[in-house]
Amino acid sequence: MHSGLFHSLDFDADGRQQTFLSIPFSVDRSPYYQVKVPVVRFKRGAGPRVLLMAGNHGDEYEGNIALSRLIRALDPEDIEGTVTILPFVNAPAFLTGRRRSPLDDGNLNRSFPGVANGTPTQRIAHFLESELFPRHDIVFDLHSGGTSMGHLPTSLIERQGGPAHFGRMLELMRALGMPYGFIAQNGADAPTSLAAVARAGAIGLSGEFGGGGTVTPASMLLTLSAIDNLLMAVNLTRHPVLVEEPSKQTTRLLSLSSHAQAIYATRPGWYEPARDIGDEVNAGDVAGWFHDFHRLDASEETLRFAVGGIVLSQRLHSMSEAGDCLVQVGVPYHGEEPPS
Repeated sequence: MHSGLFHSLDFDADGRQQTFLSIPFSVDRSPYYQVKVPVVRFKRGAGPRVLLMAGNHGDEYEGNIALSRLIRALDPEDIEGTVTILPFVNAPAFLTGRRRSPLDDGNLNRSFPGVANGTPTQRIAHFLESELFPRHDIVFDLHSGGTSMGHLPTSLIERQGGPAHFGRMLELMRALGMPYGFIAQNGADAPTSLAAVARAGAIGLSGEFGGGGTVTPASMLLTLSAIDNLLMAVNLTRHPVLVEEPSKQTTRLLSLSSHAQAIYATRPGWYEPARDIGDEVNAGDVAGWFHDFHRLDASEETLRFAVGGIVLSQRLHSMSEAGDCLVQVGVPYHGEEPPS
């Protein structure tokens, strides 16, 4: 009664189910409080099993809006297989507009494999990795840059699994139709959702669809299109559900595998960028300037890119502290990949 996570999902039932993942967690105002994470499941016969989730971080909104629309638009009669939707998987973070949960300061995307009787964030992570991920063939975890970062619109995968597994990830990443896709090298034991999906034996996909704690018409079109493109690519649906004509572009592959691809603040100050997201840059180019306005007699510090590539993400808040990531560069991916 006072630990773990419980739910009323029937994983074998056809049709539509809407319920909650419930986590008992006492708070000052409510001794028998339960964290409620909404989950909606559509099933019609055998077929591909896809889990769609957003709100892993609570200040990234394209996925929340897109999956809420899908919940209202999808009909079990329109599918062949299973679609499970978690529109705001870290509900406490989402409902307060925070990257991390206000209940335990947990960053869900750094909490896998989780703990069965741990904090709320740890329990969510444990349930996902041990129960939900293994029941699906594909998991699509939708992200954006959050309140403090702008991000190039990209699909995203991690370099996980053997050649066949990785090849299928690349194939489906291309099917999303995003203009860019980047491949992260986080390792098999990483605390991320995509590493957890791989450990569960499923295909993990993600993406960064916007940033700044807001949405735009362009970011929403890419998000809605990516969902439609994925569902059609795996033959779960025959026609688009969210947009009449999904956007579909040839994906330019980038890699993010080295800390040298980022510039970090090493002291408090104010960041002034010299380049925009999506710009192509060379090693040695000026990335921006760092100002110490407590010392007006001191010249600004010139920041330079250590490697060349595409500006992938950039800090939106000028005021920065030591350790804040200011800018990242994606480099062209030259590894193994299946035929286009």
